[in-house]
Amino acid sequence: MTQTAHGVEFKQRLSHRRVPDQERALILANPGFGDYFTDHTAVIDYKVDATGTGGWAHARIEPYGPIYLDPSAAVLHYGQEIFEGLKAYRHSDGSIWTFRPEANAARLNRSARRLALPELPPAYFLGAIRELVRADRDWVPAGDGQALYLRPFMIATEAFLGVRPAREFSFRVIASPAGNYFGGEVKPISIWISREYARAGRGGTGAAKCGGNYAASLVAQQEAEANGCNQVLFLDPFNDNAIEELGGMNLFFVMMDGSLATPGLTGTILEGVTRMSVMQVAKDMGLKVVERQITLDEWRDGVESGQITEVFACGTAAVITPIGLLRDTFETIGHENALAGETTMAIREQLLSIQMGAVSDTHAWLTRLI
Repeated sequence: MTQTAHGVEFKQRLSHRRVPDQERALILANPGFGDYFTDHTAVIDYKVDATGTGGWAHARIEPYGPIYLDPSAAVLHYGQEIFEGLKAYRHSDGSIWTFRPEANAARLNRSARRLALPELPPAYFLGAIRELVRADRDWVPAGDGQALYLRPFMIATEAFLGVRPAREFSFRVIASPAGNYFGGEVKPISIWISREYARAGRGGTGAAKCGGNYAASLVAQQEAEANGCNQVLFLDPFNDNAIEELGGMNLFFVMMDGSLATPGLTGTILEGVTRMSVMQVAKDMGLKVVERQITLDEWRDGVESGQITEVFACGTAAVITPIGLLRDTFETIGHENALAGETTMAIREQLLSIQMGAVSDTHAWLTRLI
């Protein structure tokens, strides 16, 4: 059987061993984040032929399961891999929507260009998401703050050990029901300042969403957790300790005059889809938004003087999370018992309301899947 989505035909090979309804209901009651996966995956193949011409083909939905890879597959040795993250939301009428998928498709292709991977036509990206959610619609939760997290990714599958761009690739989408990223009610988190490690460097892959960036951040994240913090902050030590981003989120500062400031994109910071959306939502609320350099000194002095009244992080997984405390072995900035700020929570509520269809989608950000 085949289904057509966005002009692309997807062959359907549906699983005969789906998770039973009762077991799925128990999972959806408390999904956590990234702990459980749906019954299917979307797959599209790419191969360069003898003439040097490549193309995407064999779009399909198949049962979720292990990926067969040759031990010499390029992704295992040279890290040719990129990924995305977005969510599917069940609205009050039972329909299922996703948020700004075209922006994710565009960012995937920017990452592909940086990692010497083939670009994926947006129709394939959108079609893969639509068909996977259509096959696994029963996995989309309806609880408060819950969604189906979608993970599109592309890997180099060619078997060889030469240092060159691969000629065979696989694009896939998997899905996982998700609750609150940090668990429980929304409350300010604590951040550890990484003085020793950097997430990315000038001319590197910081602006691409690739696994290597996250692998480089994990030792610093371990350090943060060992010191009782939820996340790690990366700085640019060669640029007055300019604030870059957290291990997986962008940062915003609410200033005393009510304006928002966020680190400008320098090539080392990932341009988050949630970041772009927060900026627009804030402007819609009448707030001034500025992209510029923000240093650790400014963060410290701004909190002490009251010039900075709130700080929050944002990303697809966590949406918007207030920050209460920033520290390392040398200093502490902020307060451990800080409350979530009014501006932070107002922006969060408005963004979630758009995603859930509770308020008007004036920017046409929502795409209906089912």
